[in-house]
Amino acid sequence: MDSFKIGYFVGFSSCLSVTEGVFPVTHALHTLLQVYFLWCYAKDIIQSFKTLERFGVIHSVFTNLLLWTNGVLTESKHQLNEHKERLITLGFGNISIELDDHAPHCNCTIPALCSIFSQGIYYLYPFNIEYHILASTMLYVLWKNIGRKVEHFQQHKTSFKFQGKTMGTILGLAVFSTTIAVVVVYLIQIGRSKIKSELALIMFYLYAIIVLTLMCGAGIVALLIYRLEDKSLDVSKNPARKLDADLLVGTASGSWLLSWGSILAIICAQSHPAYSWYNLPYSILVIIEKYIQNLFIIESIHHEQERINDDIKTLRILTVSNGSILSTTPSYKEIYNGTGNIESRELPHMFSGSSCLPESSGSSTLDENKIQANTLVNISSSDFSLYNGNMTINNKRRILKNIASFLFLCNLSLWIPPAFGCRPEYDNGLEEMVFGFEPWIIVVNLAMPFSIFYRMHSAASLFEVSCKT
Repeated sequence: MDSFKIGYFVGFSSCLSVTEGVFPVTHALHTLLQVYFLWCYAKDIIQSFKTLERFGVIHSVFTNLLLWTNGVLTESKHQLNEHKERLITLGFGNISIELDDHAPHCNCTIPALCSIFSQGIYYLYPFNIEYHILASTMLYVLWKNIGRKVEHFQQHKTSFKFQGKTMGTILGLAVFSTTIAVVVVYLIQIGRSKIKSELALIMFYLYAIIVLTLMCGAGIVALLIYRLEDKSLDVSKNPARKLDADLLVGTASGSWLLSWGSILAIICAQSHPAYSWYNLPYSILVIIEKYIQNLFIIESIHHEQERINDDIKTLRILTVSNGSILSTTPSYKEIYNGTGNIESRELPHMFSGSSCLPESSGSSTLDENKIQANTLVNISSSDFSLYNGNMTINNKRRILKNIASFLFLCNLSLWIPPAFGCRPEYDNGLEEMVFGFEPWIIVVNLAMPFSIFYRMHSAASLFEVSCKT
């Protein structure tokens, strides 16, 4: 984005202030240095020069918040002119509208490049806004950890595997690809004419209602699985886990505010366009879905990780070799998985009933073998019930993995529309008629970045849940 801004400044250098070119250069250097600092030292707990470090880190926090605010206002100026044109198309002509394209009062040296730069900046602003929110969050955690005493612990690396997540991944990818198609059609149709704009809004609301309903259903199933488990939660003090929960609830409040505003606007409006009745269930489902998803993620990160290998007894089957020496075969779990390594392959043995009976090699050792056969370990019914319990746990884990993968891809999908300009809160015009043009636009511009950040943070949390489950 800074590169595009520099190119835009070069094209209109004859009529733009020098600060228009200095700012993107400075911002690019600040971004590179800050990314390097966070990449290398975000996990450090500073114990020296605490006062100086606290000042520097909190200064960086508020610098990023200031840059975030600047990005929101600049993006709003880019959107405002286009938004006013769409309102005129939808027939809301009684709103006082003055078009202003904010273009420089001179000609660009290379018109084609200037157009590419200006359009590219518009589509890159969402990434810039989310970057500054994320950077300020990481720096705030670093600031809180300065001087903190912690116990050393071994950190377990989590690896993502597609095994056991096929169904959730396929459904999530279907939602992801459909979302891209819906966003493209929406951006093409909105603002073309009143009929096309209303159809685009109805299409978006119907699609979002279907996706949110599926996500609510998946979240409820996962919560029921957790509720049916007779297992205690990990309530130990964990700053990272607490921060995840606080960010989920805090950033969800942005979209909750927009949804409640839309619901009140629909209730209080004197006239209701056709698409407003699709907006009502959409707004209600946004509130419910985020509530259910927050419960699922918070309960997942507080759930103790399953350790089947440590908790389940090892079932050993003893066999008798040629030399009448007891030897141990691999456990039933190893035999089932095909990982067992049987050493005495020259003597076949039979598995029948509740014991393993060796095949006798001669009559001289028959009595001895009978005595030793009586000492073999019997396979009790409790061992099989334990194995069945293991299979039940595996089935539950497989369902939870698929749900986490599905919700992960759905959150990525729902991040795309607001990040790339598909925002019905701007385009339907109903809320602006009820609350006023400027108040509603200010509310949307302040709340929308938090809603976008929520989807990004939820996707990261669900990815971690999917790896740990």
